[in-house]
Amino acid sequence: MSAALSIVVMGVSGSGKTTIGEALARTLHFEFVDADWLHSHDNREIMASGQALDDARRLPWLHAVGEQLRDARARGVGLVCACSALKKAYRDVFRDYVSDVFFLHLDGSPELLEERLKARHHEFMPASLLGSQLATLEPLGADESGIRVDVSAAPSDIIERALLAVGAS
Repeated sequence: MSAALSIVVMGVSGSGKTTIGEALARTLHFEFVDADWLHSHDNREIMASGQALDDARRLPWLHAVGEQLRDARARGVGLVCACSALKKAYRDVFRDYVSDVFFLHLDGSPELLEERLKARHHEFMPASLLGSQLATLEPLGADESGIRVDVSAAPSDIIERALLAVGAS
């Protein structure tokens, strides 16, 4: 396994990106960053009002995530990043920074995701945006390094599948 592996835990809101990402980072002794931390104040306000971001507003944020991936790699440390990464074009931005980034796509039924969103509060990501995220989501392509995992599985099972996929188990 590479000493500076880059993993993006991706999926729509409510898929468990932060929970799984933090646990995976702890298990691997990697750093963790939640891409939500990197949104501008304006973007947070737009989303909090129930509006989805357009690609022009999202692009600087995607580059900020890419910079986190590149900087961790340059320091020789592994990084797990929780980030929606809904479109292939967004993931391409990350590959411009770290060509071998691995994607762990957390996927689940709309009903399960909606149930999870009703049970939590998020500072700027209302449950009303789930539909637009599901409509935007482009699954991993055959040319992308990563795996899809159903989030109805136990978190420990999801972590184990991820560890196997990145060769750490």
